[in-house]
Amino acid sequence: MADLMSDDRTQEARRAIEAVLMVADSPVPSQILAQLLELPAATIEALCQELADAYEAEGRGFALVQVAGGWRFQSHADLAPYVERFILDGQSSRLSGAALETLAIVAYKQPVSRAQVAAIRGVNVDGVMRTLQQRGFIDEVGKDPGPGQAILYGTTPLFLERLGLNSLEDLPPLAEFVPGADVVEHLEAGLQPPPGPSLSERLDEIERTNADRRAALEAVGPTDGDDTAPGADAPGTVAPDDAADTAGDEPEG
Repeated sequence: MADLMSDDRTQEARRAIEAVLMVADSPVPSQILAQLLELPAATIEALCQELADAYEAEGRGFALVQVAGGWRFQSHADLAPYVERFILDGQSSRLSGAALETLAIVAYKQPVSRAQVAAIRGVNVDGVMRTLQQRGFIDEVGKDPGPGQAILYGTTPLFLERLGLNSLEDLPPLAEFVPGADVVEHLEAGLQPPPGPSLSERLDEIERTNADRRAALEAVGPTDGDDTAPGADAPGTVAPDDAADTAGDEPEG
């Protein structure tokens, strides 16, 4: 499309695109650029792509990318450590781990209610949801038609812009973060207690132990020099009944 225009007109359109995108505070859709430059949207798409390819070929520190349904300038991805150091130095406004977890749930499960997010995380998320909404990352997108008509939440264009995504379809698939079936099986096996003997096995073991004890006692037999018959009272002892009979007797004499 751009090849059908004159060189002067093409150059002017490219410079105009650069100027508009330079002052825009959010991605500009191709349709808006087409209206401003009075050119077909397909021509704008081609010009933007040519500019993006030229910046990449020249090794610039910035790039022209398509995110959140529009075009914008942003720093090159491989220079992120320098940009992050510049932006975050001395600042403490980063999202907490709880906020990032909640935002990820909303992004992948939207539209979703607060109760559903809380059920997934296992904790109350009212405060975190309010924070994300105040930051502009999530917003109300509808109501659940079921009982109670709970408010449903979804991500905003700002969320796509901050993540450098053109649409929600560009989110990485969850399969990349879920362990395989073999890993899950191994983890479950590690959490289970070691198998112990069954009740019948324990009873058999007790019976064997008692039998061994009886055999050991029989093998020892009576002590040498002990003439006491089995079942007879040992010398010097008094049977319980004799003790009761003699308890009240007076000494002779």
